Amino acid sequence: MSEQTYPDTFDPRSLRTGLGMDVHAFAPGRPLIIGGVNIPHYQGLDGHSDADVLAHAIMDALLGATRAGDIGKLFPPDDPAFKDADSIKLLQCVTEKVRELGYEILDVDSVIAAQEPKLSPHRDAMRQNLASAMGIPVDNVGVKATTTERLGYEGREEGMTAYATCLLWRCS
Repeated sequence: MSEQTYPDTFDPRSLRTGLGMDVHAFAPGRPLIIGGVNIPHYQGLDGHSDADVLAHAIMDALLGATRAGDIGKLFPPDDPAFKDADSIKLLQCVTEKVRELGYEILDVDSVIAAQEPKLSPHRDAMRQNLASAMGIPVDNVGVKATTTERLGYEGREEGMTAYATCLLWRCS
């Protein structure tokens, strides 16, 4: 995807925000893929697709901002076509839909809640993968990680949660 250029000023009425959130439980015998990066860990996340919790949260933020539903509507979990699907490719499809609806992605920010593994060594690769999938500059993609101080299911290392927000511009 080619990177989009943006005007210097915006009519505030042409801006939209979206919020996304996704949760997946850990499961043995699966790869751990976050932001399109295969992260060494003794277990991965359970899901119909590759269970990339970060890409899923971002897709839901984008779809929410355009009022186009959610990833479950676009990629039903009972559809065998999406079994073990690459979520970065699904994010590319969502980006195409966002653009078909007349929007451009200005900015995406996210946070992953996980006790383990440490995600900061993989942050730059995640940002690059996500930016590339959305066709936006890497500087317009934020990825952070936090522990939950051993509280909740993330703290007990039962699963991960990702939250994402986006800013879109209605350009047509």
